Amino acid sequence: MIQVEKLEKRYGPIHAVKGISFEVREGEIFGFLGPNGAGKTTTMKMLATLVRPTAGRARVAGYDVATQPNDVRRSIGMVFQDPSLDDRLTAYQNLRFHAMLYGVPADVARRRMEELLTMVELQDRLHSRVKTFSGGMRRRLEIARGLLHRPKVLFLDEPTVGLDTQTRRKIWSYIHELREKEGIAVFMSTHYLDEAENCDRIAIMDHGEIVALDTPDGLKSMVGGDVITLSSEDPGGLLTAIRERWPHLQVRPGPQGQVVVETADGASWVPRLVEAFPQHIQAVTVSRPSLDDVFIKLTGRAIRDEEASAVDRMRLQRRR
Repeated sequence: MIQVEKLEKRYGPIHAVKGISFEVREGEIFGFLGPNGAGKTTTMKMLATLVRPTAGRARVAGYDVATQPNDVRRSIGMVFQDPSLDDRLTAYQNLRFHAMLYGVPADVARRRMEELLTMVELQDRLHSRVKTFSGGMRRRLEIARGLLHRPKVLFLDEPTVGLDTQTRRKIWSYIHELREKEGIAVFMSTHYLDEAENCDRIAIMDHGEIVALDTPDGLKSMVGGDVITLSSEDPGGLLTAIRERWPHLQVRPGPQGQVVVETADGASWVPRLVEAFPQHIQAVTVSRPSLDDVFIKLTGRAIRDEEASAVDRMRLQRRR
């Protein structure tokens, strides 16, 4: 469904996307995971023909994004990070307007509206104005709108940002349901680690580059069997002491002034560590590897909401 070869985007001196390559299969939920400013949204906009690539090639649903943009647009649905509904109109009017833009016949559009609004549990709000909807309801309506013209690929840019946990779970249940019912490819970006677990494959992106691409379990296997997190008043001293005593152990700094040990058998190593360094260790936790552990291993820091990137600041300045 999507083929990307050495795709690049530059904004003057800023290299937002640095020659990335990947593919997305039919019926796959493919995730872009990374912090804000990593290049996820820029990549998605290039694939959706909203931003022209500086170099490289990309094909979506068999069409080239640079030379066949109209064919690409007919083949995709898009749910933007920022709200894009007209809140002065009703849910029906928003959907009907979208159907008219895509040339969907009125009788077909009406049938599709009923199906999609039932799926996202908004069938009883068809004639309500969008300004009366909650954030979660608006997101669900945007997903329904993106599917109205039966796209082959659905782009979701941070689809649940700002929503509460319960609403995020509901939206993910809809995404899995539409994948089963519609058989489309879903390409989504997120910085929520729990959301990324829902993807069939994940590309971890940082500073405009793909630093790893695999299934969630495949990425976690890069870390090892168990993750031991040690709290200490002197994490630097503890880190050095462990490395000197056991040079073969995988030890690194944690995200909050902690020390992290990666090992295949965490249960056997905890008592050895506590016995060797009782004066340094204040608390110990043992867990299975998470995607956050993978990201820290690859980039040296945790995924978090960061300040606006240079590209974001340029866009904001242009808007002003």
